[in-house]
Amino acid sequence: MSDGEPRTGREGFVITRDRLRDGSHLAAIRARATPDFHVRSDEDIERSLEETLARHRATEDVWVFGYGSLMWNPAFHFEERRLGIVRGWHRRFCLWLSRGRGSPDCPGLMLALDRGGVCRGVAFRVPAAQARDELLLVWRREMLSGAYLARWVTVATDEGAVPAVTFVVNQAHQRYSGKLGEAETADRILTASGELGSCLDYFERTVRILRTLKVRDAALERIEAEIARRNGGPG
Repeated sequence: MSDGEPRTGREGFVITRDRLRDGSHLAAIRARATPDFHVRSDEDIERSLEETLARHRATEDVWVFGYGSLMWNPAFHFEERRLGIVRGWHRRFCLWLSRGRGSPDCPGLMLALDRGGVCRGVAFRVPAAQARDELLLVWRREMLSGAYLARWVTVATDEGAVPAVTFVVNQAHQRYSGKLGEAETADRILTASGELGSCLDYFERTVRILRTLKVRDAALERIEAEIARRNGGPG
């Protein structure tokens, strides 16, 4: 499979546009949810989206800033994408996963934006007329547990700055890991897996798309070197 195509996890569970639209993605997560993984109701998810869109003019297109799996599997329709930089936030493995790409006995880690630094990623433009429907798919994927907070940020691109919505870590959430060392992060990435697949697959796909886009991320490169060292390669 090429970058941008979803890959089936070990139990056949995969994030696709169709599964987000028909509700089967959320239904599967709810069926597998553990006591430490609260899933919001459909009404709460939609209310969160409406609150976010209320801070944006309905006649204007909406930009979505992706920095992890949205870059290689957006699963929503968009008209344009640009490379861009967000200042004041950085990409980091800082959310524990007991489902998806982890398990209760071997939790994994996934990316979020945490405070400080800069992040280079991809801004996707969604036409105003389709914004509510398309962003609902994103909300069903990213805003289901409260571990992320939706934020409007400014994305600097070669064609000019654009306002975009993105997802930052909720530091008050029980899934927030705090700052972990590269060794512990690499250990979680190497060992954790769940119904969506392994953390290593998630990590490798993110690194691959960043390289394709010619985007450097020093923190991810250090984790990659640690993983390579543990696997007997250079690092």
